[in-house]
Amino acid sequence: MKIVIAPQGFKGNLNSRQVGLAIENGIKRVLPGAETIVKPMADGGEGTAQTLVEATGGRLITTEATGPLSKPVSAQWGLLGDKATAVIETAAASGLTLVPTEQLNPLSTTTYGTGELILAALDHGCRELIIGIGGSATNDGGAGMAQALGVQLLDSRGMAVPFGGAALAELEHVDVSRLDPRLANCKVLLACDVTNPLCGIEGASAVYGPQKGATPEMVSHLNAALSHYADVIYRDLGVDFRNNSGAGAAGGLGMGLMVFLKAEIMSGIDMVIRSTGLTKELEDADLVFTAEGRIDSQTVRGKAPVGIARKAKEFGLPVIALAGEVADGYQAVYQQGIDAVFSITPGPISLGQSLAQAEKLVANVAENTMRLYIKRPE
Repeated sequence: MKIVIAPQGFKGNLNSRQVGLAIENGIKRVLPGAETIVKPMADGGEGTAQTLVEATGGRLITTEATGPLSKPVSAQWGLLGDKATAVIETAAASGLTLVPTEQLNPLSTTTYGTGELILAALDHGCRELIIGIGGSATNDGGAGMAQALGVQLLDSRGMAVPFGGAALAELEHVDVSRLDPRLANCKVLLACDVTNPLCGIEGASAVYGPQKGATPEMVSHLNAALSHYADVIYRDLGVDFRNNSGAGAAGGLGMGLMVFLKAEIMSGIDMVIRSTGLTKELEDADLVFTAEGRIDSQTVRGKAPVGIARKAKEFGLPVIALAGEVADGYQAVYQQGIDAVFSITPGPISLGQSLAQAEKLVANVAENTMRLYIKRPE
């Protein structure tokens, strides 16, 4: 029996390889002779750079950058094995995890550091950029990123607007004459798992602003500022991507990348599936395991387990998903190719206990699942 193990990591606990090896451990307790293929996965968010670096024989590079609070941070990005492709996670330099809860403020957080990582990749000779835009602490429409790359965002006095989404309300002119010329010869892929537009009730500010610290008043102000930003871009540059799918990702960074880097948007998990060679392994497989920290009604919106399941179903394969937490609405994944979902927790335990024992719990559930699977009627 050949079993493909293609998990997402458990955010803040186990990375995707650790989850995969734990599942493999549980399977081997039941079928020691089974052929198991561990393929760590990611969907454009946390872990994407590590996953693609491992898959291609590349390396991680650490760069000093400007964090979301305008303070220096050390951020990693991936140089893939071809030495011409970079993988940059927005969360590395502009992420929520870089901001203490009490300091969350999307009015002022910036994507400038993400732009600095793009510059570092250009300096290393990269001319294909894969940018994953999950987990940002920002709501600036990619303005900071653009400023780092040479774009001038000017107010009515001809002065550069300050960092942050709120300052975009003062924008009067966009000048791209100093945009780094190397970008003209780059291909930029935007790995994204959300479809939100820039503005409105489904836009960046309304949907994701609250988790970044925005009050209802802040949401209204940020939404208006982003709309004004899009208006000025349209007037000065003649392009309007505000309603494109994914424009509102990462606080509008999606639109910023489309405008200033001509980024092409694609599903993060589809990009990782292609880059890791998962499809070839599925061709002669018998069973697929996948996993994610939480499986709920949102999992169907481009998350890794569903992307993997859809690909597995092209080959008629059964798919089992394990999760640290199985939450409301998880049954939606059954319509997307996942055949069964199991929580790794054996009973009422604290979050701390679950995190401390995660590898053991994953292995135990994988073992129990396999014992049931091999006894199924043919």
